[in-house]
Amino acid sequence: MITIDAQDQTLGRIASAAAKALLGKHTASFARNVVVDEEVKIVNASKVRVSGNKKEAMKYLRYSGYPGGQQIENYAMLTGRLGHSEAVRRAVKGMLPKNKLQTPRLKKLIIEG
Repeated sequence: MITIDAQDQTLGRIASAAAKALLGKHTASFARNVVVDEEVKIVNASKVRVSGNKKEAMKYLRYSGYPGGQQIENYAMLTGRLGHSEAVRRAVKGMLPKNKLQTPRLKKLIIEG
């Protein structure tokens, strides 16, 4: 298990390190088509540092598929509604390749606190 401490680190650096570990780039037997059996644990997710006015500038988009069903919320609203762990999970998901292995890799991600 790989543990990443998120205290006083920026959101992007944490997500980048977690995505790199989930892809298995730290192993000698790296292959793009294989999901690594190791779990990645991020601790102190609520103490992540978001610099500047990004709490209002970062946008998260949801669309239900119906007319008028598009909802946009910022970082502060997302963390208030779903917690800091959801913001970290979405950042890591954005840095993983968009293929069939994205979901199994995200299941190996554990976010605490």
